[in-house]
Amino acid sequence: MFQQESINVPVLGIIENMAYFTPEELPDNKYYIFGKEGAKHLSEDLNVPFLGDIPLVQSIREAGDVGRPAAMQTATLLEASFEKLTQNVVQEVVKRNTSLPPTEAIKITTMAGCSAVKK
Repeated sequence: MFQQESINVPVLGIIENMAYFTPEELPDNKYYIFGKEGAKHLSEDLNVPFLGDIPLVQSIREAGDVGRPAAMQTATLLEASFEKLTQNVVQEVVKRNTSLPPTEAIKITTMAGCSAVKK
């Protein structure tokens, strides 16, 4: 969608969420419940960078339930995943900022058709 000529929003890359399941008691095991490397293949097809994958682990849900970002977990499998993902996103933002002009700010002049506006 973002690469359509009428929209033309730069895509930094693709992230695969719930890439594999890793049970807490077997942290070295990876079970590819939803298939393997689908986002990586999609990024190749679309010619955009693959930024990383995030495993499906219970602690992400638990952290979200108490309002603590999963990315703040330390000394876990997630720490390495989020750290690598962050490095890749920063790298792509730097590339974007050096190779493309600044994003043009668009001013919204009407709220017609917006369901949030009381009629």
